[in-house]
Amino acid sequence: MAIETPTFGGVVPFTRNLLHSDFPVADGVCGLRTIMVNVYFLNAPPGGRLDRWVLVDAGLPISAHAIRSEAAKLHGRGVKPEAIILTHAHFDHTGVLETLATEWDVPVYAHPLEIPYLTGKASYAPPDPWAGGGLMSLTSPLYPRGPLNLGGRVLPLPLDHSMPFLPDWRWIETPGHSPGHVSFFRDSDRTLIAGDAFVTTKQESMTSVLTQAQGVYGPPRYFTHDWQAAEESVKALAELNPHIAATGHGTPMSGERLTQQLDQLAHHFRELAVPSNGRYADEPVISGEDGPEEIPPAKGPPPRAYLYAGAAALGAAAMIAGVTSATKHRARSH
Repeated sequence: MAIETPTFGGVVPFTRNLLHSDFPVADGVCGLRTIMVNVYFLNAPPGGRLDRWVLVDAGLPISAHAIRSEAAKLHGRGVKPEAIILTHAHFDHTGVLETLATEWDVPVYAHPLEIPYLTGKASYAPPDPWAGGGLMSLTSPLYPRGPLNLGGRVLPLPLDHSMPFLPDWRWIETPGHSPGHVSFFRDSDRTLIAGDAFVTTKQESMTSVLTQAQGVYGPPRYFTHDWQAAEESVKALAELNPHIAATGHGTPMSGERLTQQLDQLAHHFRELAVPSNGRYADEPVISGEDGPEEIPPAKGPPPRAYLYAGAAALGAAAMIAGVTSATKHRARSH
């Protein structure tokens, strides 16, 4: 079954461009892609008042304007969310978190094991640039690892697995990609927001990121620190038999295609998802309430190889900028 356009009290004109595009997910759920990562807007509850909503994740550091604009389109100009709720605290999910949380003056909810990375206590363990290949993996040493420091604005998710302001949703522990990674599930229509527990494009590949080629894949390899936990998380989500899955990277999938590919990933996780030569493939990062406690030694080429990765990143950025410029020029000429 195809994904149906969500209900937001009227017709919402969805937009597409190279850097930002919004998309329907389910009733009361809309997604926004900000370059390579998604954020989600959830009504509280769906079909109810449009001025009560929650933002899930906070995109990349250049995403504030796009998120504000989408919020105004869906919920009304100047209408702030009840809260921002995080799947996890990696840089591409918290890029404008401090800006928006302060501007809107709203709380931020996360799993307790993610809170050290949001309160200035700890940085994540290093990424694994040699896990799985692809430009996104090679450039991962350049990505920020935190921490943010939001102080007392950050609150732990409720112990009973309920979601603040979203009575028809529950949160599920899905660690592995990060120690306190969570996913969100609505039982009434089996809608799943999976974060990066699994994704629907091959995130290691710049080509896949740019084209948003669709399929069910394991969590991004370069930032996954516990593959055994990641496998158990995927199996737990597959057991929910979600009808619609919206992930941190890629476009939503639904119906039989989602079921088949997610089941295949769950049953063949080590062959399909785990890198054979990854730093964390056999030894996980051990994390606690104050951040990483034990980090396995690095594998792969020496650090100078990161310089080549940096050059590749600059080339990719130039390519994106060139395509953007050309797109704008064509739009003006027409």
